[in-house]
This record gives sequence, structure tokens and C-alpha cells, in this order.
Amino acid sequence: AAPVGAVSFGVKHTEGVSVDVVSRGREEVEPVLGSGMRWPLEEGTVLRFSMSQASSEVNDNKVTVSFYGEEGKPITQAGVFLTGVGMSLDVDADRDGVVERNSPNKASWTWGPEGHGAILLVSCDRETP
Repeated sequence: AAPVGAVSFGVKHTEGVSVDVVSRGREEVEPVLGSGMRWPLEEGTVLRFSMSQASSEVNDNKVTVSFYGEEGKPITQAGVFLTGVGMSLDVDADRDGVVERNSPNKASWTWGPEGHGAILLVSCDRETP
């Protein structure tokens, strides 16, 4: 996706994003800690980015990649806006009809009408031949 004439790139990102540069043939991953660093534009180089917490609003984080030519002159930039979505599997662990996020009964399971813990029903039949 790099523009014609680009030989290197740099990355900037907002505080809520972690970015790594993964190069083909290298085992180590280089974290992008600040702006100013440049990497050679080589086939097989991958930018891997992630977020460790949910966003407070839509598109509140961003990754910007700057492409540079032979003499180090900037050619163009490409960017992506990110929204971190928090997900959790919560259950009615004490079977009282209320799903509680931090129920102490999530860590164990007891059989019977006075029991606690999640009951999981899985559909294992064959939907299509």
C-alpha cells in the first residue's frame, strides 16, 4: 500500500494504542515508542497495533504512517482511526435472574437448586450437511 518512490516509513500513534513493527526474517518485534524513528520499507514488514482498554468515544485513537522518499523527503501520510470495544462474558452466576459483572460465584460451580455458577448450553447439532 506504499506510494511509488517510498523507501522508508515512520509511525505516530495516540497514547491509547500500542504499535509494533514486525519485519520478515526477524524474530524480535520493535515497539513504536515515539515519533521520529524510521524503518526501511521492505516486503513482508507488518505494522501490528492494538488497544488494551475500551475507548471513551468513537474514533478517539489514531495511527498515522508517514512515507519518505530517497532523500528523506515526506511523500504522503496514511492514517486509521481506532475505537476500542470492551467485551466480557458475564453470567447470572448465582442464578437469581440478574447478570452481575463481578459476581464472586463466577469462579466456582455447585450443582442443585441452591447451587451457583454458569450453566452453558451448547448447540452441537449439525446445522448444514
